[in-house]
Amino acid sequence: MPNATVTVHRLQSPHQSSSFTEFQPLNLALCEELFSAVAAIFDAAGGAGLLKKSGDVYLKPNGIDSKPYAHTRPELLEAVFRYWRERGARRIFLFENATQSNFTRMVFAITGYSKICRQYGVKEVYLDEEKSVRFEFKGRLPAAENSGGYCGTTFEIPLFIVDNLIERADENLYINLPKLKTHSMAGVTLGIKNQWAFPQQNDRRSDHNYNLPHKLVDVLGYIQPDFTLIEGVEGTVHGHYPVTRFADECVKPFRVLIGSDNVVAADLAGARLFGLTAEDVPHLEIAMERGYGKDVKSFEDIEIIGDISDFDEKYETDLLPKFPDDVTVLKGKERLCREGCKNNPLTLLQVLAYDYGGKGGWTMVMGKGHDPAEIDAVMGRVLVMGRCARAEIGDRLIRRLGKKNVYFSGHCNDLCATLNAMCHLMGVSPLKLAPMPFIQALGLFMASKLRGTKANIPFLLADKIKAV
Repeated sequence: MPNATVTVHRLQSPHQSSSFTEFQPLNLALCEELFSAVAAIFDAAGGAGLLKKSGDVYLKPNGIDSKPYAHTRPELLEAVFRYWRERGARRIFLFENATQSNFTRMVFAITGYSKICRQYGVKEVYLDEEKSVRFEFKGRLPAAENSGGYCGTTFEIPLFIVDNLIERADENLYINLPKLKTHSMAGVTLGIKNQWAFPQQNDRRSDHNYNLPHKLVDVLGYIQPDFTLIEGVEGTVHGHYPVTRFADECVKPFRVLIGSDNVVAADLAGARLFGLTAEDVPHLEIAMERGYGKDVKSFEDIEIIGDISDFDEKYETDLLPKFPDDVTVLKGKERLCREGCKNNPLTLLQVLAYDYGGKGGWTMVMGKGHDPAEIDAVMGRVLVMGRCARAEIGDRLIRRLGKKNVYFSGHCNDLCATLNAMCHLMGVSPLKLAPMPFIQALGLFMASKLRGTKANIPFLLADKIKAV
């Protein structure tokens, strides 16, 4: 007998016929079908009976960024808002904590989330502006006690999450709304990875390496959604942050919704649509080992309602192998973690080069175990990625090239520091990354700052002034 049920609803209405390099709103027919599919999935799971004592609904999209195809579509959010309004929800909250080097208030404005929230009377919550409570990462020993252990052993969770989804989990309905995406550092980014928003940004920088899958599951140990609904109108391959110029290679019109009250089961099904198993997604294996899948120990423990037999292709999770020829990348031979100092900067390099016309003519050094002669041959400006490379060759480069020519991003994954460095090296203004009028962007920035955002927001003049 299956131990969990996952519904996979296939959308039949035509998707856009033009290139995916032109990100477009969904057509009316697809929007209406999307609402019908959302209603069918929630009704089958219990409908209004899913509401708990408070009558409140808490919704967590994937709102890491406003970049096309990187976030949960606003049309899916509107369908969910409409459904729970019609089912008598007392209050609805939409909350998020955007990726490093971004802040949630701006993401909500650019994606249209804020507009839809106002339309349906949904309360927006920007977790980066919330007070926080410190928790422990418990999955592994500290690095001081184990060479492969955690460097960062604690993290801050916003008080909003602690109060409503941990301490009052039995009173409030929490629905997870991730986007169907592969991930070049985590295999997939679905329901479990979507909760990586709960640690504040500073606490996501350390151990964003081989320890990342363990920390993702540590967070799951504190908070598990009541229901997970994966939006797969499109799915991304070659990672989670597709270069818009290459969208026709990295975005696939899967036209599916995946729903389950078991987040591990939902993620296993989502991975399956990419042709992936738990062996391809370390945090899924760890989650099942720790018992967070409940009785789900493998894909065979899941009953799939819906036909997925035609999903027979295995898609690539690693980055599309297209990088600018005029940037030299030196990789360590002893250690090079795809979860941190490898694929984090390579993703950003692709985006700045191909979507924003960023310049080359510089060198990036990453990982551990470099040939001294190769390092001594580096000329011009150089970006040193990660704590391993900084400790090994940072001083050596400064002595020869001078501080003005050496840039550092010192944690395993400090996206803000990396962006500041690359914007200066490549001549790309951070303001170009926010597709809105400057005055509006400045207003959002000031509002977020006044409310105490903990987000690591890039230096607005990073293209002109060296910040790292």
